[in-house]
Amino acid sequence: MSEAVRSGWRWLPMALVLIGVDQWTKGLVETRFVYGESLPVWFWLDITRLHNPGAAFSFLAAQDGWQVHFLSVLAAVVSVVLVVWLRKLDAKREGLLASALSLVLAGAVGNLIDRLEHGYVVDFVHVHWNAAYFPAFNVADSAITVGAAFLLLDALREWRRERSAGA
Repeated sequence: MSEAVRSGWRWLPMALVLIGVDQWTKGLVETRFVYGESLPVWFWLDITRLHNPGAAFSFLAAQDGWQVHFLSVLAAVVSVVLVVWLRKLDAKREGLLASALSLVLAGAVGNLIDRLEHGYVVDFVHVHWNAAYFPAFNVADSAITVGAAFLLLDALREWRRERSAGA
């Protein structure tokens, strides 16, 4: 078995699929909706084409454009670091961590593609309760969120392992 297959790189196909799904869904929204157009799906969910030049929850979105370059460089650097980190992991023993990093990688690259192509990220999943709207997001954002949750779960499992080994 090759070293790449034994490493966390085993999880890279999942990242590539998620990047593809992210770009495909954003493309569908771009071709079928004009900016701001919304389609109610359920009483708590709309598909709304929005553009986010900032980071999560539109952080830095109101800036004059420097943030697009900053966030693009940051995403590129983080992506390289994650690929290198994945290479050093054991895919079986550290599967949860490897899957978490692959999810974060997929989200970072998916949104980086948007920033490089448009200067903003296309968001479209718009959850709300009556008139209270959660910030819109996309598949890449979802991958990052699930990846972050897996990272926390992995850290908790590691902490418990260390605590029980020391007892």
